[in-house]
Amino acid sequence: MRSSNRVFRVVFFCGILLIGACVTINIYFPAEKVESVAGEIVEDIRGPQPETPPVPEKEQQGYHGDRSLFAFLVSTAWAEEITTVSNPAIRELKTRMKNRYPQLKPWFASGVLKEGGDGYVVIAQTDSLSVRDKGTVRNLVSAENNDRKSLYLEVAKALNIDAGQVDRVAGIFAKEWQKSVQ
Repeated sequence: MRSSNRVFRVVFFCGILLIGACVTINIYFPAEKVESVAGEIVEDIRGPQPETPPVPEKEQQGYHGDRSLFAFLVSTAWAEEITTVSNPAIRELKTRMKNRYPQLKPWFASGVLKEGGDGYVVIAQTDSLSVRDKGTVRNLVSAENNDRKSLYLEVAKALNIDAGQVDRVAGIFAKEWQKSVQ
């Protein structure tokens, strides 16, 4: 009887140890916050994008159709989270990128450059370019991509995102960059 109690205790203790060892660590990634910051930064650098007209909501019918009748009963509170991210390094990077964009813009328009899905500028085609223009494009792309890499790192730091997640930050920025050249 005693040996079965002892076996039970050992098995029970080992089971508790195994359960305790199975800890999942979730790394929080604030994707919505990064999207908001990316939109603001890209707009600062490249200017506002043309807005699409809002889709009118359908008239709501039935009992809940006229909410103004009950408006005095319920107050609405909107929490506004600060999503503007700025520090001296980010401001400097944005200034350099904003000053460089007029030089990049014609190359995007002609199809020589495109926005990659990874958040960096890609040289798409240089067949029709002179040797001088190819050098110019390569230098512009190198400078832009170096600044973007630094920008993504700075945004990650400002939002307390692990440095290992910078590629995710870049991927979110990629969507905003792509929208800005369409």
